Amino acid sequence: MAVTILLSCFFSAQAINVQAADVWAPTAVMTPVDESPHFSPALDKLDSFRNYLLNLYDVNQLCRQIDEKLSSISYTACINSDLDHSGAYSNKRKVIAYRDFKPASGPTAGRVLLVGGIHGDEYSSVTIVFKWLQDFNGGQFHWRVVPLLNPDGLLMPPQKSQRMNANGVDLNRNFPTPNWEKEAVDYWVNRTRKSKRRYPGTAALSEPESRWLSEQIDTFKPDAVISVHAPHGIVDFDGPQVPPDNLGPLELRLLGTYPGSMGRYIGVFKGIPLLTVELESALRLPEDDDVERIWSDTIAWLNDRVVPRNESEDTLLTEDTQRRDSSTRSE
Repeated sequence: MAVTILLSCFFSAQAINVQAADVWAPTAVMTPVDESPHFSPALDKLDSFRNYLLNLYDVNQLCRQIDEKLSSISYTACINSDLDHSGAYSNKRKVIAYRDFKPASGPTAGRVLLVGGIHGDEYSSVTIVFKWLQDFNGGQFHWRVVPLLNPDGLLMPPQKSQRMNANGVDLNRNFPTPNWEKEAVDYWVNRTRKSKRRYPGTAALSEPESRWLSEQIDTFKPDAVISVHAPHGIVDFDGPQVPPDNLGPLELRLLGTYPGSMGRYIGVFKGIPLLTVELESALRLPEDDDVERIWSDTIAWLNDRVVPRNESEDTLLTEDTQRRDSSTRSE
């Protein structure tokens, strides 16, 4: 409520200023703004505060729209997740929001990127990430959590959420895997028979959502990535390291990779362990106990298997990892 009141006051004041300018501009004598260094710090602070309020407004609007779409996530729960504005927007100008968590004390065990809502019609993949955010316990890892990568796909008009983004692109086919220009189109035409749900786009990273996530891989430099999907009801895995046998009730079953997918881009090409949580239903969450078990098993696997990469290198692979990665690419 406080956020809403603050934003309302701010934008009301902005509107009043605009109206006043419209009324007085024809006859007013305009006084040049003093842009001397004396006023610069104050103007910078004012501009920063304005940007802060605008960012707050964007996140506030996103939470309202999520609340209207999903009965499982209330506006209050979304706001209490303390999501930050990434500075990036979807095609429909919806903010891509995230939250960082760092260990309260002690050394950082590594960096983990968690992504939900890659496909807009997989409601459970968004809800479960928000559930984990409510009482977040990520151990000694530095987390970057993105509960909804594809806001346009989710926030379509009632009953019309879609897998793809607003441009009709499957974000999980839009990443720049080697030879994307030929292989992604060939796969779409010959293997999916031009399925609208699996359209890879006009070019790799043609979409703002996939571009932003690719930038996070390069700048945040995660030691592991966890993506949440539905409804296969399994655990999938790509890249180096040994995958878990199960996460709660979900058992390991490797689905393989394809051109433009996160699995081939992050796990194979970038050499970063990619753990995919495939929930059993796109519409319903698992039981509360299973939600907790999936999370606790994920943390246990991270503690056991994830080793921070050398920051001076893009990827640090063991000889065994390099061998398996090379073998996978040749398939």
